[in-house]
Amino acid sequence: MMTDLLGEPQPAATPQIGAVLEELFEVLASRKDASPEDSYTAKLLLGAQDKLLKKIGEEASEVIIAARDHDAGQLRYEIGDLMYHVMVVMLREGLTLDDLAAELAQRRRT
Repeated sequence: MMTDLLGEPQPAATPQIGAVLEELFEVLASRKDASPEDSYTAKLLLGAQDKLLKKIGEEASEVIIAARDHDAGQLRYEIGDLMYHVMVVMLREGLTLDDLAAELAQRRRT
């Protein structure tokens, strides 16, 4: 909790998704040089692609189940897992968050 100039407690700022995704992407990219024995992300980046793609399928199924069950907490958790694995495959395939932003912006209707 933060305080204002008068020392009154103020709620902490809500994390901004862009900043969080950028920070996560940087951390994931830094794992390219890590040992697969020490880093799950390195194992996904350097291991068999089929294992990573299967994991994305599993995570997508878990998102579907959580949404079907109207379980907001579980849905948030599973979307986090799915986003993590999607970002790993993006890195593995040489895509950046800027590439994704450009794609989504291109799809936006005016």
